[in-house]
Amino acid sequence: MTKYASVVVPVPLRTEFTYSFETDSVDLLPGMRVMVPFGNRKIQAYVIDVLDSAPSGDFEIKPIIRAIDKEPLFDRKDYELALWMEKFYFSSRGEILDTMIPGGRRDVVYGALDADNAIPRPDVVLSGEQENAVRTVMDSDSSMFYLFGVTGSGKTEVFLRCAEEVISRGGQVIYLVPEITLTHQLALQVLKRFKNNVAVLHSGLTDSQRIAQWRKIKRSEVGLVIGARSAVFAPFSNLKMIIIDEEHENSYKSGNAPRYHARQVAQKRISDCGGKLLMGSATPSLEAWHLMQDPSKMVRINLTRRVGGGSMPKVVVSDMTRENGIFGPLLQEKMHRTLADGKQVILFLNRRGYSYYFHCRSCGYELKCPHCDVTMTYHRRRNLLQCHYCGHSQRPVSSCPQCGSMDVMYSGFGTEQVEQELQRLFPLYRTARLDTDTVSSDRSNIQRTLDDFREGKINILLGTQMVAKGLNFPNVRLVGIVMADSGLMIPDFRAEERTFDLIVQVSGRSGRSDSAGEVVVQTRMKDNPAISYAVNGDVEGFFDMELGVRKDTSFPPFSRMVNIVVRSTNAAAARKAADDLASLLRGGLKDTYVYGAAECPIEKIRASYRFQILLRSQKPASMLSGLNRVIGEVKLPYNVSMDIDVDPVDLL
Repeated sequence: MTKYASVVVPVPLRTEFTYSFETDSVDLLPGMRVMVPFGNRKIQAYVIDVLDSAPSGDFEIKPIIRAIDKEPLFDRKDYELALWMEKFYFSSRGEILDTMIPGGRRDVVYGALDADNAIPRPDVVLSGEQENAVRTVMDSDSSMFYLFGVTGSGKTEVFLRCAEEVISRGGQVIYLVPEITLTHQLALQVLKRFKNNVAVLHSGLTDSQRIAQWRKIKRSEVGLVIGARSAVFAPFSNLKMIIIDEEHENSYKSGNAPRYHARQVAQKRISDCGGKLLMGSATPSLEAWHLMQDPSKMVRINLTRRVGGGSMPKVVVSDMTRENGIFGPLLQEKMHRTLADGKQVILFLNRRGYSYYFHCRSCGYELKCPHCDVTMTYHRRRNLLQCHYCGHSQRPVSSCPQCGSMDVMYSGFGTEQVEQELQRLFPLYRTARLDTDTVSSDRSNIQRTLDDFREGKINILLGTQMVAKGLNFPNVRLVGIVMADSGLMIPDFRAEERTFDLIVQVSGRSGRSDSAGEVVVQTRMKDNPAISYAVNGDVEGFFDMELGVRKDTSFPPFSRMVNIVVRSTNAAAARKAADDLASLLRGGLKDTYVYGAAECPIEKIRASYRFQILLRSQKPASMLSGLNRVIGEVKLPYNVSMDIDVDPVDLL
């Protein structure tokens, strides 16, 4: 018997397509995946509905090639969420389902976490502040809560106690963390505590492992899901709580279409299911801080003291204005003293590679990536120049490609050069580096390095953002921030907020069980508010100051923004399309400021020239509905593409 399936496909088309299938050879249900012919190719599609008769219309109905699943992976509620995201994030429903649902083809036994190796649950006695936090969340009728606590104040224990209570009442919980390193650490911590009632979803799993975990969740075989950003889509049928740890982190925002923010999706899911959203950080996002000013929107819960011993570290500034080396004398002296006492050091630098700037002193030539408008970074270990935007690499040059002069130099430093300098200055101590370069070929290197550091096999841990947050190492006495002002030069209104967050978060790795914890902040901009407030530990002061600046300038959270990037390998075509679109938007949007079109701060990436149109409005519903209408009328040239980012966190 012939039936018909209405499906969506992962292409930028907001529509459903119809295919036929024979019931004696395949048994299809809504929520399954199938392979279908689409144009000249075969692609995966998602079954939305099964029909007894073909819809009317003059079009050819092709047969489904085969079914991928034996049982549904998503239901109508999941599809409705995809439809909401389609309108909000300007991506198609098929692309969104493709993001929501893992791509594995078969179930496997998930062996990445072993219950025998799980960290035993300690007999934790809650502090008065922690107990009050748990009771406030569980007993209140409010739906959104924020755990605002200093680093080391026991936010994780509060999160887990709330999760336990929700699960004991029959509910299900999603627990989001920003980094794969934290996912693994947290999963090990709770594996025995929740008696294997845990599923893990993160990018370190294979597709088959992810689909196996997804099916466990769909069958309600677990009550708790831990994962990074995409775990917010976990298909629980009785979801009652979503926890977002380190809520301020930019990694909760997707950098590719669909450009969703996990916090916004979590708010939507909690609103639909009548559950509770519990977020937390020592450095909230400005959006969350603004909501906290009104308890009817979000309940703020304070944790002001560290638990488990230790105290907040002493933070000092090392002014590098007159220094030429990587390490100033103050940081070197404190490192020698700390290491001699048998304590450990964490060093943070948010720039990988060996050096990142090649220039000719004769003619001023700067070596840039041929495909991107950025300088190439020199990686000494591999003896390569590499672009960190498109991946292009080439051999280093010893003479100027423009004038042939030998008077050239590489300047600036990244983690690779810092590691080399550490080995020269501290030859008796073992150093390890954690950044994208050291883990790209072997993700297990992250956990192996962190375990060795925790066990004292490593004395100095150097890294990028992988070492900046959420990690608890009791023997760390000193944290050094090698170049605290590196992020302040970025042309983005959030630059100071990000710099402040990083300094406070990295500083929080020190003094977890040692009252002598110290932090040295090396900077050439010691009077910048982000640095001075962070050094003084004045979190509330910085956020109130920054909120005042945002209010005066009508920037988020006092308005909403959309960033539209028009790109093409043909610069003239990209500029004309961007100018035409900007004119349409000025005529078609009400209550909205339209800025541009102008070159993006990084004009060229991956050989595409990029032009930017920024929209800003204090009436976001009007702006988004108008944008949907205008975009529906736009016909871009064949060689021009457009990206739409609602509530962008990166304007580069």
